[in-house]
Amino acid sequence: MKLVCKKDLLLQYINIVNKAVSNRTTLPILECILLTADEKGFVLTGNDLELGIKTASIDANILEKGEIAIEARIFNEIIRRLNGDDVTISTDERNAVNIICGSSEFTIMGQGGEDFPALPEVEQNQAYTLKQNDLRNMIRQTIFSIAQDNSKPVLTGELFEFNEDFLNIVSVDGYRISYRKNNLLNSCGKNEVIVPGKTLSELNKILSQEEEDLVSVFVTDKHILFDLGTAIMVSRLIAGDFIRYEQSFSEDFKTEILIDKSELIQSLERASLVSRDNRKTPVRFKIKTKSLEITAKSDMGTAFEEISAEIEGEEISIAFNPRYFIEALRSIDEDKVKIHFTASLSPCTILPVEGDSFKYLILPLRI
Repeated sequence: MKLVCKKDLLLQYINIVNKAVSNRTTLPILECILLTADEKGFVLTGNDLELGIKTASIDANILEKGEIAIEARIFNEIIRRLNGDDVTISTDERNAVNIICGSSEFTIMGQGGEDFPALPEVEQNQAYTLKQNDLRNMIRQTIFSIAQDNSKPVLTGELFEFNEDFLNIVSVDGYRISYRKNNLLNSCGKNEVIVPGKTLSELNKILSQEEEDLVSVFVTDKHILFDLGTAIMVSRLIAGDFIRYEQSFSEDFKTEILIDKSELIQSLERASLVSRDNRKTPVRFKIKTKSLEITAKSDMGTAFEEISAEIEGEEISIAFNPRYFIEALRSIDEDKVKIHFTASLSPCTILPVEGDSFKYLILPLRI
């Protein structure tokens, strides 16, 4: 194999496929990036057997076809530190890789490309399509409440509910539920799958923020494929049945408050300063006729906040882990939110002032 390409362009695509390179494995080949130069072009591939990424064709002058697997860490460091514009990469029959750029030249050993695991085949006939920035925001606004332990594997991922016109993304960790809804530009019918949290975390790092960039999503029984144009990402799905989260959201409530989101976040952050352990020393809400009182008490001291709010319904006292509330509120882009309360030991629900684009449910703590 021999080719010439721009250093900055190559580095950009290395950073993309690095998201799928394994750091902890007994198989050295999984610590590599596969470089392939053939009649279809020059592409990079990373695959840790759970998640795989393959770039679109990279602009390059291919002088000799071939493929080679190169240890990702050293390859990334070499390309990142080169001082020229054009990189020449060539290999010999011993799988030695020669890299020349500017005044620098490196020779490192690679591995045969035939040993690199192929990405799973995912049929790309019927697609769900939406804006990349919309998907990026939906993941950002829900991923913080996936479960962190493996006692219930389905909760370590997020539920993707595809409908005729919209997509729901839901995460649950046993203490809270995060729900986001967004319109689809194209749909191929109803479907639902559970996507691993790691996949979504890495996907979010490479999704575009440009308004016109789209992502096409393809689903099989075991895999999901995201086509970003610049690259495709293929991930295993989590097998199992997600919890029926809809039953947790009740239409009944006794108290509704309309409140400024930023003011509530700042008050919660100040009140939680006296708490070293949010689970053992929660913040307490006392909802009165015209204001919300927030208090916290621990061995360190006490805190008191009072916020004006539009309140309808009964007065109520209830306690929460402040981190759960803060993370939900930070993910919301609107200036004001509605919060519904039922009783001191019943969950509360954070909602938009208008529409149904999000719902956040948070369980209270015993006072």
